Amino acid sequence: MGRGLNKVIIIGNVGREPEMRYTPSGRPVTSFSVATSRAWVSAEGERREETEWFNVVAWGNLAEICKAHLTKSQQVYIEGRLQTRGWEDETGKKHFRTELVANEMILLGDRRAPGNDLDYQNEDVDTHDDDYAF
Repeated sequence: MGRGLNKVIIIGNVGREPEMRYTPSGRPVTSFSVATSRAWVSAEGERREETEWFNVVAWGNLAEICKAHLTKSQQVYIEGRLQTRGWEDETGKKHFRTELVANEMILLGDRRAPGNDLDYQNEDVDTHDDDYAF
């Protein structure tokens, strides 16, 4: 099989405060949502807008940075890959969740310190942990 590519880049607004947890092995993981919007004019001349929500997960050092620096409504650039995981609940019902596993985050828009370009990359990109904290 040939080599594939799984790369996602989004720019949007943080939808909820980042939530950081730790795996049983002590590794930090932060989750949050990001909303992206697009606008267009329909064939009838009507202006339309659509919002897409992404569940974002950051691991290791990047998880700690996201928790410390991101706040709800803040504009952010996220780069990473899509990952879908599945599980069964207590009743046996199967659930699936697709997440953007971040390996880079850049704060955009209003920043706490004007003039600072805050660009963070995940140096700890091994996300093969099976022990999700959530």
